[in-house]
Amino acid sequence: MISFVKYGDIDKARWDECIEKAFNGNIYGYSWYLDAVCPGWNGLIEDNYKAVFPIPSGRKYFVNYIYQPYFTQQLGVFSLNHLTAEVVKEFIDEIPEKYKFADINLNKLNKADHLKCKVSNLLNHELDLNFRYETLSENYSENTKRNLKRARQSNISVLSSTTPEEVVALFRHNRGVGLTHLGNKEYITLLKLINICIHKGIAEVACAYSSDNELCAGAIFIKSHQKAIFVFSAVSELGRTNASMTLIIDQFIKQHANSKITLDFEGSNDANLARFYKGFGAKELTYPRITLTRLSGIANLALKLLRKFRGRLET
Repeated sequence: MISFVKYGDIDKARWDECIEKAFNGNIYGYSWYLDAVCPGWNGLIEDNYKAVFPIPSGRKYFVNYIYQPYFTQQLGVFSLNHLTAEVVKEFIDEIPEKYKFADINLNKLNKADHLKCKVSNLLNHELDLNFRYETLSENYSENTKRNLKRARQSNISVLSSTTPEEVVALFRHNRGVGLTHLGNKEYITLLKLINICIHKGIAEVACAYSSDNELCAGAIFIKSHQKAIFVFSAVSELGRTNASMTLIIDQFIKQHANSKITLDFEGSNDANLARFYKGFGAKELTYPRITLTRLSGIANLALKLLRKFRGRLET
């Protein structure tokens, strides 16, 4: 039996035990992760936490909705047992009627074959690091090899760091300048999340410096369920010129080669980013995004207009 459980009634210890032991568990599903990115989330729970489904929700213009929180790629059903498309459908069907709109990502092992809502596939890229570095690097594309050579010739130094603040600041002063959907609230959430992961000993922060000791790129990786997720990165104009990010990722691959870890690049549908990730030998995978609408015709039109001019309902 699947039950809707409000945030205050969720047994977080049992919830996290399910995420930890689930055959498709990931870091995004842990209660502490959800607390950081979506305070007050609710959940669907099946039979004493043998399967769970996080519901990150909000309310805007008198509409209760479910959304995909920032810095959270894949949610959906997490289960101790094998999942079928029918079980996934049962969970989606149990989303309470009070939620009139949902735009969320399931995880790659959630089959969305029988859903009556709109389903689209999003791209992800993963690299199995369970090989010698020499084998992994041989699979780099010619462009990646050229960029790596350029970074090394530029005398870039890659160092570990415990201060994600400088990576976030670098992002905000470069690519972040043109991103209107990210504001102080989102950056505060990101830093809170990364610092929690550092405290738990599951985050790695790598920074690239020029020969003049100028920070030109940074990356943040978080580890869980035998995966290292490339959760956030930043690069300056100088970093783009000297291919610093290529060197950061190569160093990470070298350090974790011959391990059971999979490097999860966390995307992307962007053709240029996808090409960059594939350049390291990453394989393309998909996971489903579902859009569920229970609005009247007029309300649905208003929602479409709102999303067109203000972006997805994620604040």
